[in-house]
Amino acid sequence: MSATELPSLDDVLAARRRIAGYVIETPSIARDGLAYKLEFLQHTGAFKVRGALNTALQLEPEERERGIVAVSGGNHGLAVAYVGRVLGIAATVVMPNTTPAFMVDRARSDGAEVILTETIVGAFAKTDELVRAGRTLVHPFDDVRVIAGQATIALEMLEQIPDADVYLLSIGGGGLLAGFASVVKQRKPEARVVGVETRGADAMRLALDAGKPVTLRAITSIARTLGAPAVTERTLRAVQRYVDEVVVVDDRDAVAAIVELQETLGILVEPAAACTLAALRLGLVRASRPALLMCGCNVGLDELAGWRLRFITSS
Repeated sequence: MSATELPSLDDVLAARRRIAGYVIETPSIARDGLAYKLEFLQHTGAFKVRGALNTALQLEPEERERGIVAVSGGNHGLAVAYVGRVLGIAATVVMPNTTPAFMVDRARSDGAEVILTETIVGAFAKTDELVRAGRTLVHPFDDVRVIAGQATIALEMLEQIPDADVYLLSIGGGGLLAGFASVVKQRKPEARVVGVETRGADAMRLALDAGKPVTLRAITSIARTLGAPAVTERTLRAVQRYVDEVVVVDDRDAVAAIVELQETLGILVEPAAACTLAALRLGLVRASRPALLMCGCNVGLDELAGWRLRFITSS
């Protein structure tokens, strides 16, 4: 399989059928000229369960027997833990010990074995060790099965918000954006797709500027769920081909957008979701009928209080 291969539209349609009995078709709402896809209402509070399910449901019996493993300090780990419980597959999630305690506890409550490491580098090394021992890796973004699962969101948004002229979503490793944009450009080529990152977790913007994947020295953004240290050839090439624009906002602007969403819609989402609204408010994206993906809500209340104090109260 090519390192730049993407799932076909037929693959995404098959993924939708495959995971239909396991996922929620999350609703969309419109308010004050903006449309929002409320994907944070998905199982585990984020979109990641779609790709993890589509991958796990295609495993051979012997792969299921040996178990699955993921490296993640965030939503992907929660998704793999959940999938393990639902499908009866032993799941291991390797996390750096900086992972918030509530996320560690949630993964364990779904029955996953959680291994904590001193660093994210150590987490990847431990995961590689488990894969060599026979576990099947469920990659957070660089896998056509994962990308096809995440891309089912595009099918739903096109049906629920068919008149949007711009679809905005955030970027971690780029798997969601790659699959989403490829579907939109095949189903509604006149629509624009814009990816949004936060500064300090902007691996895709840096890769686009360099023309090749670039590894961040450190993730300095508060948006930990966007914290892939690098994108891959697969996701970079897909974004170059299908995505109209990638913009970057500061953490301060993402937090301001979180507060706005709380006050206007009564929802609490992650910086990884609110950054899409921040891009609009900053005028970085021009749209007549924008549709925003609210991709996740896994943020601790203590984290939010600290961000408000740091970025809002002190300004």
